[in-house]
Amino acid sequence: QVQLVESGGGLVQPGGSLRLSCQASGMIFSINAMGWYRQAPGKQRELVATISSVGITNYAGFVKGRFTISRDNVKNTVDLQMNSLSSDDTAVYYCNAEVRQVMEMRYSEYWGQGTQVTVSS
Repeated sequence: QVQLVESGGGLVQPGGSLRLSCQASGMIFSINAMGWYRQAPGKQRELVATISSVGITNYAGFVKGRFTISRDNVKNTVDLQMNSLSSDDTAVYYCNAEVRQVMEMRYSEYWGQGTQVTVSS
């Protein structure tokens, strides 16, 4: 089985920064895309950023240059550096990865348990 474990969430003041990290573990053969999604109370889960296995990134429009996604293919980690945070960024942030397990021929999608990010003064 594959597990994704997020860390780095918390409370930050408007204008501040946070760095989220996600560690994938288990019987991993390879990982395709990795990404971050978020879900605010009463809203649907939405894409924040994704990064391919070769480092091609994609960001949601609301990121506006404030966030940077990166990954380490050796450590099977994906990070999200978030700067200039506002109250609109308050949400539970979820890690996502397309993983091919050892002895399997296809990729499956996995989600972390989520980490809370609260932006408030």
